Amino acid sequence: MNLRGKLLTVVAVLALLLAASTGGLFAAGDPDVKGNGKGVSNGVYIVQMLEDPVAAYKGGISGLKATKPNKGQKIDPNSPDVINYVSYLDNRHNDVLNGVGGGRKLYDFRYTFNGFAAELSDAQVASLKATAGVAAVTKDTLSHMDTSSTPAFLGLTAPGGLWDQLGGVGNAGEGVIVGVVDTGIWPENPSFSDRTGTNGNGTQDGKLDFHQIPGWHGKCTPGEEFPASNCNQKMIGAQWFNAGFGGDEAVKASFPFEYASARDADGHGSHTASTAAGNSGVTAIVDGINLGAISGMAPRARIAAYKVCWGRDQGGCFSSDSVAAIDQAVADGVDVINFSISGSTTSFRDPVEIAFLFAADAGVFVAASAGNSGPGASTVAHNSPWLTTVAAGTHDRLYQATVTLGNGATYTGVGLGAAVPSSSLILSTVAGLPGANPTQVQLCFSGTLDPAVVTGKIVVCDRGTNARVDKSLAVQMAGGVGMILTNTNVNSLNADLHFVPTVHLQVTDRAAVRVYAATAGATASLSQGQQVAGAVAPDVAAFSSRGPALAGDGDLLKPDIMAPGVDVLAAVSPAAGGRNWDFLSGTSMSSPHMAGLGALLKQAHPDWTPAMIKSAFMTTASQTRNNGSAIPGNSFGYGAGQVVPNSAVNPGLVYNAGFLDYLGFMCGTGQLPSATCAAFGATVIDPSNLNYPSIAVGALAGAQTVTRTVTNVSNQKETYTASFTGLTGITVVLPASFTVNPGQSFTYNVSFTRTTAPLNSYTFGALVLTGNKGHVVKSQIALRPVALSAPVSISGNGGPLSYNVTFGYTGAFTATARGLIPATSFTGNVVDDPANDINTALGSGVGITLHSVAIPAGATYARFSLFDDFTDGADDIDLYVFNSGGALVGSSGGGTSAEEVNLLNPAAGNYTVVVHGWQTDGPDANYTLFTWALGSAAAGNMTVSAPASATLGSTGAINLAFSGLAPATKYLGSVAYSGSTGMPNPTIVRVDTP
Repeated sequence: MNLRGKLLTVVAVLALLLAASTGGLFAAGDPDVKGNGKGVSNGVYIVQMLEDPVAAYKGGISGLKATKPNKGQKIDPNSPDVINYVSYLDNRHNDVLNGVGGGRKLYDFRYTFNGFAAELSDAQVASLKATAGVAAVTKDTLSHMDTSSTPAFLGLTAPGGLWDQLGGVGNAGEGVIVGVVDTGIWPENPSFSDRTGTNGNGTQDGKLDFHQIPGWHGKCTPGEEFPASNCNQKMIGAQWFNAGFGGDEAVKASFPFEYASARDADGHGSHTASTAAGNSGVTAIVDGINLGAISGMAPRARIAAYKVCWGRDQGGCFSSDSVAAIDQAVADGVDVINFSISGSTTSFRDPVEIAFLFAADAGVFVAASAGNSGPGASTVAHNSPWLTTVAAGTHDRLYQATVTLGNGATYTGVGLGAAVPSSSLILSTVAGLPGANPTQVQLCFSGTLDPAVVTGKIVVCDRGTNARVDKSLAVQMAGGVGMILTNTNVNSLNADLHFVPTVHLQVTDRAAVRVYAATAGATASLSQGQQVAGAVAPDVAAFSSRGPALAGDGDLLKPDIMAPGVDVLAAVSPAAGGRNWDFLSGTSMSSPHMAGLGALLKQAHPDWTPAMIKSAFMTTASQTRNNGSAIPGNSFGYGAGQVVPNSAVNPGLVYNAGFLDYLGFMCGTGQLPSATCAAFGATVIDPSNLNYPSIAVGALAGAQTVTRTVTNVSNQKETYTASFTGLTGITVVLPASFTVNPGQSFTYNVSFTRTTAPLNSYTFGALVLTGNKGHVVKSQIALRPVALSAPVSISGNGGPLSYNVTFGYTGAFTATARGLIPATSFTGNVVDDPANDINTALGSGVGITLHSVAIPAGATYARFSLFDDFTDGADDIDLYVFNSGGALVGSSGGGTSAEEVNLLNPAAGNYTVVVHGWQTDGPDANYTLFTWALGSAAAGNMTVSAPASATLGSTGAINLAFSGLAPATKYLGSVAYSGSTGMPNPTIVRVDTP
């Protein structure tokens, strides 16, 4: 997902907020920020001279011998003849440039091109064109052929690859419909044309190249600047949904730049649509830069756009609108849905997730973005097993550029810009305008840099908070000639189209560059960005959200798979940045790769279920890079690995699952009551036993056996032998070899027993089923051995509670009560934040209310909660908690006012709780904030009964009884465990008395 409803970038020192009036608090990371600024426009021209270059000069000028090498030989730049001729050419260049008043020359070209590059005014350009000896004067542009290389990188274009197997690129995806739930679409882009020979005029040129799809029920709803005629036989549907925002008038009132139609005002939706199913062979030209031919994964598939996201970064996507769109898309008859929008990290029952459950049951393959909150653990979103959750990886196209400092040190990074010769180098921190916020100056916010300091210089700017291209805009506005963009933590390097030539460097180079830039007289030069073929890839993008999944307590391995999601070139909306194509990064970009590939497998196997398609992708994925080395990290980053579509079309075996299986899984996790499964006739299962293409056990207490069923989807009987890799310190009992006939299924068990594997840490491996006909079916495994498996939390209303624990050891066991304690409550009022941005609110004080909460010494657990029932309307209020030192220690920003921040063993001190009025129902909102600071002592109102001993692999019952509780009170407590090393954190007990 590149677009998020709420972008939390605060990594703060709260003291700045409390003590200063110079501005807000800003972060060091921007994984979601899009490069939507204007492209390179640097006033540089290339002047070609009439004389031959060295490679072609045959002599004829008095005193200068021929330099053209003989057949089979090469130029020798060190020969006297070449040196003399080069000197002659250089002098000619200088004479011509001086003849029009001079200027800053960037290069002399001598060997294969005779001429030079220089910054020139319009008048100089006109004069040079009329100068004798000048052959041509051309605006400096960047040309990178075959830029959108992901189809080739994934093997689709290879002889015998999946495109060939489907009849060639002219048939890949034919007859399949991809629904894109996003920000809309820009219909004029040639990626969406239904005509042959498409160009920049898109749908109006060429011969009709697509036919109608039988059984399509969708429509093209006319709206603002979007007549029904904008749809065609390629882009066959376009609708919009904004009732969650209050309808068209409310959207226009809040976001005047928006279109009350399916037209894309942002670019995100056009990008995802063209990545999934855009036409092949479309030439992407941006600001005169030929970026090569691009293609979607399923270029012959049809596209239906469903606009649910509004307001660019200031708005978002209401779940109500998303659910309506999903509902309509399935009714319309789409085969695939791409959903590059953020989602829940904890719930399978979110309305959007449930809408997709039924979509999957209807046979629709759904790809969803894993999220851009990495590389932290347990940040992955869209954890439902009926979705294909996609991580973002790099691919083998790299735009490399180099910074050369005046001290001779060089640093290689990423950049698309033109070269910048040696120029003065400064830190942005010394170039702020008087009164400008120092943090914004360091991050190069527009309007914060002083032209008197910046003009003519290269500026070092830190990554974070504002869009990367906005930083180069700030440098350009202040007269700078180049920018060095430095990561402040390990993160992706991005080839954005910047306003001034820019080289993006990793955090490992930051300190050295900044130290030198701070010295008197510092200089630097930037090389021209060059495409480097065959870069080592893939790696997991730093921003890509990681597992283990919070939903399901780690018993389902997410993300599922990885696809390219860094610097992906695709269509965008010119309404947002003035261009038709752009490079974007995010899991928003990886997800449509999988949607398009899913369309190809739908075409190849129309009878496969969404689960079978996902299984085929996962069990054939690769865990190695293109140089044969292992992808760094583990399956919490890349899932099953990098998608290999050419193998997925013929996986041998698949793991199938359906609606009732998913219900049984949810009941097993506790997110659905068992009665629901009983009502539907679904069997409640241990979540680890869902018939899934990977295996995960979030709490392996001693030993556990999991069950899987495979189905032979090949046309031949095949015998499989099981083996495993990894899983150090775990004993594995594998199934014996088995034979499966075509169309038949086989059920097997795999048992895991901990021996020496560390407690409370995951160990990784894979189950490999190797067939005698050449198929290899691999399932990634993640196991977390524990001394005790116990629920994280339980809740009740004051009546007796009971739950089970499973023992991973043999020995004594004790369960001890802590609390219960009643909540301390604070009533308050917060006004609506007009900016819908916590950073802005922290700086201005508008839209936030602060509460001071004392946490005593010895606290074992602290909780800060808001509840929808304790606000005065349909509000969306968020929570941010800062410790006594001003550091952000927790936040909660869901789509309602049901927010909760939990701190384990918090340090003593006065904490500041910030209540943020993200979107109040009216001008403000009244609320009650509830807080608890739980110690280690029992309060005498909760009695715990538990077994006195533990036996490896056995289960014991924990019984709780309560007494003396006050009515209408919210209590918090916990049950702590002892008896072995590596015991889990206490089980939190919440009791709300009636």
